[in-house]
Amino acid sequence: MKHRVPSVLVAALLVSSSIIGLATAQPPRPGTETNGLTENESATLWSRDSDRYVSQQAYQQQYGDDRTALHQLANGTDITFTRPPATAATWTRNDFADLDAGGPDTSTYPPHASLEDGTFIDDAHATIFAVTPSTRGHLDAGETPLYIAPNGTVRGLVDYRVRVPTGNETGNQTVDWALVSHEIENTRLKIDGITVASTAGTHTPELQYHTTHSWSANLTLEATISVRLKKTVETTVGGESEATVNYRTETRTVSDTLDAEIYDLAAYPYYAQYPNGDTGVAIFQSRPWQGYTLTDDETSRVRGVWRFYTARNTNWDTLVTSTGTSTTTEQSDAIPVRVHAYPSQIGPRAEPVRDGPDIIDTWGADRASPRETIGENVTVEVVNQSYTPTYGLAVRAESVDREALRVGGIVRGVNATIVDPQVGSARQLRESNLSVELVSQTTSNATLRVELRDNQTGAPIASNGSDRQYPIGGPSHSGYITVGDQRVETNESGVAVVTLDEPGIYTVRYHPGTWLGHDPAYVGDTASVRWHPLGTLDGWVAFVFEVGWQAIPFVVTFYAGRRLLRMFGPTDSYYRNQ
Repeated sequence: MKHRVPSVLVAALLVSSSIIGLATAQPPRPGTETNGLTENESATLWSRDSDRYVSQQAYQQQYGDDRTALHQLANGTDITFTRPPATAATWTRNDFADLDAGGPDTSTYPPHASLEDGTFIDDAHATIFAVTPSTRGHLDAGETPLYIAPNGTVRGLVDYRVRVPTGNETGNQTVDWALVSHEIENTRLKIDGITVASTAGTHTPELQYHTTHSWSANLTLEATISVRLKKTVETTVGGESEATVNYRTETRTVSDTLDAEIYDLAAYPYYAQYPNGDTGVAIFQSRPWQGYTLTDDETSRVRGVWRFYTARNTNWDTLVTSTGTSTTTEQSDAIPVRVHAYPSQIGPRAEPVRDGPDIIDTWGADRASPRETIGENVTVEVVNQSYTPTYGLAVRAESVDREALRVGGIVRGVNATIVDPQVGSARQLRESNLSVELVSQTTSNATLRVELRDNQTGAPIASNGSDRQYPIGGPSHSGYITVGDQRVETNESGVAVVTLDEPGIYTVRYHPGTWLGHDPAYVGDTASVRWHPLGTLDGWVAFVFEVGWQAIPFVVTFYAGRRLLRMFGPTDSYYRNQ
């Protein structure tokens, strides 16, 4: 039996001078419930709780024990993850056991439940408690899909109350009503109207499903409720009574529907081999995904822009209990927790940080920041402006084990099926040969001839050529050459002519287009050249002339000074007599 911390104590922890209302009910204190999680694990669940920090001393005085370091950290901020954690599903599965329905004359439901009334059945509903595993994606301000695994579990609450008519007496006739039976006949789970799982009647169904459906789908929890009542009419005539018995039945079907995305992945890797033995890997997916590992021990890996946090579903903070005469609201003993994915300011990362793979390209359609969809009391480093959701991710690594390639999704436990690349789809990566020659110069400028060729075949490389191919998406990116701060392109002969007007040493660098969009593709190369006007005879003549011209005023001044000194200064005899 689990013991939930009284709401007054939780309120004292977070806001000692106030009482927290039911609408802002707080989750239980970590370590106070046996939910299959350690205190550290349960402390990370509650990203929607208040982050008003309480010191260790105040906490010890309030509860008589100490917190773990992670529990203390989670009290002042929210904990995020690089992978979708299993803690949300573990908590939800165990906490679901605390969800209880009412008796035949009471109905229990969350405030957001869709209630239905009939002739004898009132406040009937079937409400989805949680779908696991699943992840709420925060893509932008207008799109927050719920991604669910192709294989998972749906838990729900089904309840109702029976309205038994009040008996009456009119003249010599008495009418009595009695409840004979009531039940939930069965519960079904449907995806786009097709039943994928069913179970016998229960107030708290757990339905395991498997579906091959893909993309958008309506997930529906449906239950059939039936009641049977006995109506007795007793008529008294001349002191003798005669009873007539009739039975009335009512059957009602209630349901709840979620809009969901069936999260099923298939990864299409593309490879390239660098001249030095490195391997290039690129993978594209049309929906958010986590990243991939490159080695069997998973030490070499890369992840995209997505990070994760866990938070309770506030729709289940309270439960309403209704009878024929009253309605009461109390804090819920069962709180579902969900995983959320969001684009992080941290951005794509490769591991190990120093010696891991290099991210060479990311791409995807730009989206606006989803910050406003995160909700209050959630402190995570979500992007503040438009971002690229890294639907495509390409890396360069020293070692890649193709058999060990694993592509992880943003829904826990969902990994992509690796589709072998087509024969001939591997890209060629060759060395380039860049040369530069000073072909002419004057005192004011110089002309360079830059030539770019395939180091293997000697064929010219046109940096603005039309050999681009884009099999996995991404923007076009042709290669180019820089000379200092100038950007130039070679023609079909692999030649570019550049004019310089400032002396100096220039580095010429080839920036090839990525192998994702070129076949063959090339690695970069550099060359250097030095130009100065003194490098020519005309330059020296001009230099001497310029120096002489600039020196005339100094020569004239020096000559005039010496003449004045001779005219008015001391004579030679003056110095001899000293």
